[in-house]
Amino acid sequence: MVAGMSVATTQTAQAAVATTDFSNLVQQVTPGVARVNVTKTVSEAELAQAQTAELLRQFFGDRLRIPDRAATPAIEHAYGTAFFITSNGYMLTNHHVVEGADKITVTLNDRTELDATLVGSDERSDVAVLKVTGSQFPALPIGDSNIIRVGEPVLAIGSPFGFDYSASAGIVSAKSRSFSRETSVPFIQTDVALNPGNSGGPLFNQRGEVIGINSRIFSGTGGYMGLSFSIPIDAAMDIYEQLKNNGEVTRAYLGIYPQDIDRNLAEVYKLARPQGALLTRVSPDSPAQKAGLKSGDIILQYNDNKIMRASDLLNLINRAKPNDKFRAQVQRDGKQLTVSGTLSHAPSDVQAEGQNQQDDEVRLGLRLRNLTPDEQAELATDGKTGVLVTAVEPTGLAARSGILAGDVITNLHQKPIRKATDIADAISSLPKKGVVTIEIMRQGIPAIIGLRID
Repeated sequence: MVAGMSVATTQTAQAAVATTDFSNLVQQVTPGVARVNVTKTVSEAELAQAQTAELLRQFFGDRLRIPDRAATPAIEHAYGTAFFITSNGYMLTNHHVVEGADKITVTLNDRTELDATLVGSDERSDVAVLKVTGSQFPALPIGDSNIIRVGEPVLAIGSPFGFDYSASAGIVSAKSRSFSRETSVPFIQTDVALNPGNSGGPLFNQRGEVIGINSRIFSGTGGYMGLSFSIPIDAAMDIYEQLKNNGEVTRAYLGIYPQDIDRNLAEVYKLARPQGALLTRVSPDSPAQKAGLKSGDIILQYNDNKIMRASDLLNLINRAKPNDKFRAQVQRDGKQLTVSGTLSHAPSDVQAEGQNQQDDEVRLGLRLRNLTPDEQAELATDGKTGVLVTAVEPTGLAARSGILAGDVITNLHQKPIRKATDIADAISSLPKKGVVTIEIMRQGIPAIIGLRID
């Protein structure tokens, strides 16, 4: 009897999803959605490197020799989706849609094409703001992504593979998905079919309100495989306000390195179940240290929000602003205590590339930031100075040479590195071929790595 009821309930739920009619909603919101057309100037060398060199190297290794070719500029056309959030022409899309664009236009649903200006773009949240000249544009209503529920129907509209104004529907599969420390938003996971070209488009609830920006898919083939991820509109609108008003995004800084707690750690720390964020390190002179947090602490609550995973904590910090107050419930040595303090400004990251970089110059594929005074003081005890590697592109030169996030670069090609701008000068002097040295500190231990440039 119970089993029969379970089957009936499941069939009813499936039928409810299958019979959701979005036809009126699509007609209502489509005028507020636009295709984004992007033109980029790239070199033939870049295209060859991106499309063939790395793939061939995986098969042939160092035996592969690709002949030099003139770096003839080429034009690359890309596309995505954007949508109006104000009647006077402000639009939201993804950072990766417009990154490196020389020209941006948007095509409306009546085929009107307008030039668009990039107001600002934020890589960590993957949000970009565009502006077109005019008035009385059909701004879409903004919803509340905090109140969405797993299982509720959602609708996406975009231009997958260039097929304009394609609608696809599904349900919310999960909330607060995080990919890495380098992304700063808790993604909404859905099973809505998204493909290249959908990026930057709106995700709607059943009331026709935008609750997210369609950003990425999880795929082993490059196409849709049932997992799609959208940026919550609350986070996106916060980024929009900062880019519109200040031209940049400022983020809060606590100064911690948290990790998840598994079953074994839960037993060690005498937790009823795996929960909380275990602090593996607390940065010197950071807001966390000033509040009394220590390595080995477990944060169970942050500003009255229960912390189940490290990503829960990072998402809350990423949504905060510098100078915001915080209060955390902590377990230390089996006892619980409460700490409080004030967040500060996050150290900024910069891209590692040469001064006045041209298309055929060396790119390491790194993101860096200057060390804080206390981090610098720790390094100075060994007579060194340097910059911190915060991210490594998987296919870049640095990754191939074994550089890791968390390394401190102290010397590049016989040039001492004291601040992030020194990297640009050093890169500009690198040869186009050959091997150069990079001196690093990794977990307090010095090392020298050979960087092959080819």
